[in-house]
Amino acid sequence: MDGKLEPQQKPGEPSLGDLGFTPDQTAGSAAAQARLDKRSHMLKIHQRLGLITVAPLVATLILANGAKGNKGTSTSAPASASGREIHAAVGGLTAGMYLTTAAFAIFAPKVPGTATRGSIRLHKALALIHGPGMILTPILGALAYQQRSNGQKVTGIASAHGAVGAITGIAYGAAMLSVMIKF
Repeated sequence: MDGKLEPQQKPGEPSLGDLGFTPDQTAGSAAAQARLDKRSHMLKIHQRLGLITVAPLVATLILANGAKGNKGTSTSAPASASGREIHAAVGGLTAGMYLTTAAFAIFAPKVPGTATRGSIRLHKALALIHGPGMILTPILGALAYQQRSNGQKVTGIASAHGAVGAITGIAYGAAMLSVMIKF
């Protein structure tokens, strides 16, 4: 013997054949392995980008305070116009990073016959909240930006921009926690 242990079946243990699996079912597949490798790689990128996206998302939420404008100014340009522009720019960066992050999960090859369970199931359910929110928030923000830049009060559907953004941020944070805390 050369000191290496070879995996061997112990006497009395059932074989895969004894359990009803055919040799075709237990044989490896290069195509299946390549699909699994690609999926694993894409989901690792999804995780990394998801963590990185937290920074501009939090910055966008913090910068929202400076984007509202001052009601007491009498000049034609509100004092916080630059605050709105910075908030919009960082919000645009957040949306772009979010969509890139989501694309890696959405387009990762699927493994046939696998069921989603546990924390990943919750993660995907929360994506049904933060996904549409991340699309709707910039649209509502553009409407609010236009109204505020025209010296108008933010009204109509645009007035939901802040609430939709906050709910989106909370759902995103909860989705991240759902995969960090295993259950």
